[in-house]
Amino acid sequence: MYKGIALSVLASITFGILYFYTRLLGDFDGQQTFGWRIVSTLPFLTLFMLFSGDFAHVRSIGQRLLKNPVLIFVFLLTSFLTCFQLWLFLWGPMNGRGLQVSLGYFLLPLALVLTGRFVYKEKLSILQKIAVALAIFGVGHEFWRLGSIAWETVSVAVGYCLYFMIRKKIQTDNLGGFWWDILLCIPVAIYFIQASGESITQVIGAPILLLVIAGLGLLSAIGLGSYILASRYLPMVLFGLLSYLEPVLLAGASLVLGESIGPDEWLTYIPIWMAVIVLVIEGIRHMYIQQRKTQNLKRNVEKYNERIE
Repeated sequence: MYKGIALSVLASITFGILYFYTRLLGDFDGQQTFGWRIVSTLPFLTLFMLFSGDFAHVRSIGQRLLKNPVLIFVFLLTSFLTCFQLWLFLWGPMNGRGLQVSLGYFLLPLALVLTGRFVYKEKLSILQKIAVALAIFGVGHEFWRLGSIAWETVSVAVGYCLYFMIRKKIQTDNLGGFWWDILLCIPVAIYFIQASGESITQVIGAPILLLVIAGLGLLSAIGLGSYILASRYLPMVLFGLLSYLEPVLLAGASLVLGESIGPDEWLTYIPIWMAVIVLVIEGIRHMYIQQRKTQNLKRNVEKYNERIE
């Protein structure tokens, strides 16, 4: 449980950093940045998996594909969902739509929580129910304010939910399945890179960009790898609730990058930020209870040992 929580927090912080980091790529547009990100992520992700021992999943999934080639169509779907989300994550802040994308990440945890509750029959604690109620109020206000939700917002919330459900269904909810998703993205990434000859020329003419691209791949591998592992170690409800940290950081990054929250948007963001605070309280409470249980267990063991002696 603690490992999953730590991985989820690490992923959220890394994604927040990436919002700023992409600015180091200068004049690259969203497509070029996406292409370089995918190409540079795969080798670092492979090293990450070799270090963690998760690369065995790549081989086992490869064997499954050989035995059942029809699975490749499912992998093409999950790969498309992955490619689209990674592209949207970069395209948003580069095109003044960072807040709409970040709102999608605000909505995503709620969608994951509801999926966990109604699809996988997971239970919510009282504080988790309060957090969900606050999040529903914030999202509901956005519907009332606009009459609809931006396509970027819906794409993030629905797309990721669908992605995780498919991967659970075909039992590839591990880094091996994600590795294959990234591998299948490579042709699309190369197309985006070579579509603009200037991108390659810039990299050749400025070797420092190679280091920036390598850093992009390293951060992506850490963030995405940690996120996928967290989804595996945590129940869907807790995974969804912890995911609220990411949109808070992304919204903050969008504001720093020059975007702003309008007067009529505060009732969308404030309830969701309050939901995050409630979840922090829930997390502290959970850690306190676990610590007390551990201490009581140690005391009982010590008393038992004393009786035996």
